[in-house]
Amino acid sequence: MSPWKDRPLGGWRVLVPRGGPWGHGVASDLRAAGAVSIVAPMINFAPANDTEDLARALKVLAAGGFDWLTVTSATTVDVLSAHQAQVPSTTHIAAVGETTAAALTAAGYNVDLVPPEDNSAKGLLRELAQFEQYGPELRVLTLRSDIAKPVLTQGLIARGHTVESIVAYRTIGVQVDESIVTDVAAGNVQAILITSGSVAEQVRLQFPTLPDSVLIAAIGPQTARDAEGYGLRVDVIARERTATSLVDALAEVAQARKTLS
Repeated sequence: MSPWKDRPLGGWRVLVPRGGPWGHGVASDLRAAGAVSIVAPMINFAPANDTEDLARALKVLAAGGFDWLTVTSATTVDVLSAHQAQVPSTTHIAAVGETTAAALTAAGYNVDLVPPEDNSAKGLLRELAQFEQYGPELRVLTLRSDIAKPVLTQGLIARGHTVESIVAYRTIGVQVDESIVTDVAAGNVQAILITSGSVAEQVRLQFPTLPDSVLIAAIGPQTARDAEGYGLRVDVIARERTATSLVDALAEVAQARKTLS
C-alpha cells in the first residue's frame, strides 16, 4: 500500500453531504484514495404531510390498479418497505438508475426498466415511450419527494396517460456543525460532493462563503444543472451517476493538478 500522500487524493479533505450506507461507502472510497472524509449529512427525509393519500395509493397499487410504478430515489424504496407495499406481478416497476434499482432488488421488488444512460426523470420518460405502442393509455403511479419537479408526471400526462402523482416523503435541510462552516470558509476543505439538487441548495445556504479553491463535484449532469441554478460553480461532473464515478472524477482532477505543479 502506498503512503497516503502518494495516493490520488492524498492531502485532500472532502465533504460528503450524506450519511447512511451511501455516505459511509463514499467516505471509505475516498479514504482508499488518500483523502480525509468529512461525513456531514445536509439533508434528511421525513414522512409526507398527507400520509392518507400515500396509503390509499399503495392500496390501489396492491390491487393491481396501475400498469407501472416509477421510483426515482432509493429513499422512495425505504418508504415502500416501511409500508410493506405490495406490487403485483401485473404492475411493472421503472427505476431512475442503477442505485435505485439495486435498492428495489434488495427490498424484494422486481425491476423491469432502468434507463441505460440518462438516469433522470427525463431519461425515464423517454424509455417508457417504448411501451406505449402495445395498448391503450397506461395507468402510472409516480412516487416522489415533496420538492421534486413534476417532469415525469407532466410528460406522461402530455402523452395521454393516467398518472397518480403522490408525495412519498419530504426533504428537509440539516444544519452542519459550525466548525465545518469555518473550515470551508478558511479553505481547509478541498472539495464538496453534490449528490442532488436539494444538497446543492443546502450548500448554497449553509456555506455563503465558498473560496475559489473549493472544488464542487456533481454526481451527474442534471445535478450539475440544479447546482448551477442555485448559484454554485460546478467544477467536476461524474461520468456516471454512481459514487465510484464521482470519486474517480475527483481523483482525476487531483492527479491533473499534481502533474501541472
